[in-house]
Amino acid sequence: MAETFVIAQGGGPTAVINQTVVGATLEIRKRHPGAKVLGSIHGVRGIRDGNYVDLSAIPEDRLRLIAGTPSAALGSTRDKPDAAYCEVVLKGLQKAGADAFIYIGGNDTSGTQQILTDAAGGKIAFVHAPKTIDNDLEENDHTPGFISAAEFVAGAFLSVDLDFRALPGIYVGIVMGRHAGFLTAAAAAWQLDPDSGPHLVYVPERPFSAAGFIDDVRASLDRHKRCIVAVSEGVSTADGKALVESLVPPEKLERDQHGNVKLSGSDLPAALERALAEGLPGKRARVDALGYMPRGYVGAISAVDAQEAFDAGAFAVGVAEQGGGSVALQYDGSKTVLKKVPLKNVAGKTRHMPDNFMKPDANQLSDAGMAYLKRLVPEKYKVGKPFV
Repeated sequence: MAETFVIAQGGGPTAVINQTVVGATLEIRKRHPGAKVLGSIHGVRGIRDGNYVDLSAIPEDRLRLIAGTPSAALGSTRDKPDAAYCEVVLKGLQKAGADAFIYIGGNDTSGTQQILTDAAGGKIAFVHAPKTIDNDLEENDHTPGFISAAEFVAGAFLSVDLDFRALPGIYVGIVMGRHAGFLTAAAAAWQLDPDSGPHLVYVPERPFSAAGFIDDVRASLDRHKRCIVAVSEGVSTADGKALVESLVPPEKLERDQHGNVKLSGSDLPAALERALAEGLPGKRARVDALGYMPRGYVGAISAVDAQEAFDAGAFAVGVAEQGGGSVALQYDGSKTVLKKVPLKNVAGKTRHMPDNFMKPDANQLSDAGMAYLKRLVPEKYKVGKPFV
């Protein structure tokens, strides 16, 4: 089997992606003594440029310290390689003498591995190891990085609900997630009771109506005397236009290198505050974008998430020995299990939050949605219900 492994990280960093790097590295040492393990700096760019760190030479105690550190220790990239770029990457892997390439990331990363697999003709084993706080990879029950990010979001909304019980008003928290609402839904995971926020949850899977939003907030104020709202940054109007494009002037929109509107970088919080001020004059309203904090907050690293990410890295080595594929975290009815699945089942696909996770007639989580969240993000803090 392979005596030279290349490992890289792609896409947004998380609280536990380094666990996957270290899990793979230590498993290679165990199963292939003397093998070379090269960490590519900044994802596939490092392979293109021949920029590596020799993970084989790093002491285990330092690796384990890195494993417990958020962000992406090897550096990451937003490059989305096409066939021509992948040809350059393939030549870089061949130059490095790679027998296997383990790429840790989300949808785009799995797509890159599929292109490389098709181009290499079986000469190199290409493995995709899952990572995304969006939790939107097909074949997976959940993905490494999601649980830690979900704990941050759940804790943030529990805290702000307690705050707004003391001084009632309207609070809107904007949560990352372009196409899937799992992380936004996690805002409801630690609700104390039916009176607790978030009282409203808006996800990309459902069309957003600005007028309906104001009506929903007004009804919540009438019922609860306050309104806590979780909004996915990726929500769209009925015509498919991102909410940020509907509310923010074109000159204030920011776009990435692929031409996509930068959801978190645009002026959505101010736009929603204006909408609330116009629709509900005289009401105290605050709108915050949680931004990047949930994905790598050092104070919200789930032990379960960390172990699953580590195990996914170790499992990826076995997948490489079998010729490649994608690692998936699946649920067997009682526990999470690791499975090898074909790359084609994951590459270029997006898993959406099931429709039955939301109530059919309200922007709130259903019993099915709450059951899913409570399995993955069980209550972590005991707090007393306030008198108000």
